[in-house]
Amino acid sequence: MNILFENAWAQSSGSGSTFLGFLPLVVIFIVFYFLLIRPQSKKQKEHKEMISSLIVGNEVITAGGILGKIVAIKEQYVVIEISEGVRVKAQRHTIGALMPKGTIKKG
Repeated sequence: MNILFENAWAQSSGSGSTFLGFLPLVVIFIVFYFLLIRPQSKKQKEHKEMISSLIVGNEVITAGGILGKIVAIKEQYVVIEISEGVRVKAQRHTIGALMPKGTIKKG
């Protein structure tokens, strides 16, 4: 019977080897936090602050690439004038960026 199965000996585990086993996981988590999680949450915070500070007259660009001037602001929506007499309604969170004043006249 001893021919088919060799004896298995348990490896002794010390507290140092357990820590060294988890060290790569801890390092990977720290790298992911500083390279992915932290910058994304910072960007979300900045976008939320930008959305809350919108006022009538701001020139904005939407996530879809539409450039226009805000003519009305509601709780969830903004009305954007993209050309003289052409207005579209968009959700507030789809505003991608505030543009400098005069951007529409330059383009």
